[in-house]
Amino acid sequence: MSQHKSYIVGNWKMNGYQADISKLQAIADGSGSDAGVEVAICPPATLIAAFAQRAGGVRIGAQDCHAKSSGAHTGCLSAAMLKEAGATFSIVGHSERRADQGEGDADVAAKAQALHEAGLGAIVCVGETLEQRDSGDAIAMVTAQLAASLPGAASADWLSVAYEPVWAIGTGRVPRSEDIAAMHAALRATLTDRLGAAGAGVRILYGGSVNPGNAAEILAIPDVGGALVGGASLKSETFLPIIQAAPR
Repeated sequence: MSQHKSYIVGNWKMNGYQADISKLQAIADGSGSDAGVEVAICPPATLIAAFAQRAGGVRIGAQDCHAKSSGAHTGCLSAAMLKEAGATFSIVGHSERRADQGEGDADVAAKAQALHEAGLGAIVCVGETLEQRDSGDAIAMVTAQLAASLPGAASADWLSVAYEPVWAIGTGRVPRSEDIAAMHAALRATLTDRLGAAGAGVRILYGGSVNPGNAAEILAIPDVGGALVGGASLKSETFLPIIQAAPR
């Protein structure tokens, strides 16, 4: 993983079947020769192994992992299982899991630590709700969330952070560029405060209704090291233009 390259990650969420491997191949074919950008796809767990075999230069990740290495955790997957399937990293703490599965900051930190111990990377997600944004407490809330979600072994060689304002995910609404810049600067300060000089190398991705029309503007904002892309990552026609918009 290079901290100097833009990092464009597609989160397919609960979408995708074996028949969709052609979509992955189109993304790999369209981005494979671009050495200036790191591209990744997080498909459903059922597709990790198949996608890893056909990914070309695209990294394959998971959407979540359990903090324990094994045990009586029905329906869950450990970091080592994801690694065996072909994943090289996992998203943890996505707002949808925090809301729908009740995951807290300590859960997220434990999952990130488990990924690191298994030799995998982690993308730790943080973000505020619309109510928190409107209250004026967004920066204080999100930086506190990040500080509590970082594992003890955090370092730039395996950790990334994704800032996703919850109210912007899948809604078409995007914060103003100055608001994104302010949040990313605050997250950078939190990382350097927690990790020292290494905090300057942790990539901070922006996520929340990123599309071909707004990607270039968002990715040019200081401290935006890439994007975590939802719906637009499901098709090469909308994902490749985002990759192409990333700074080299």
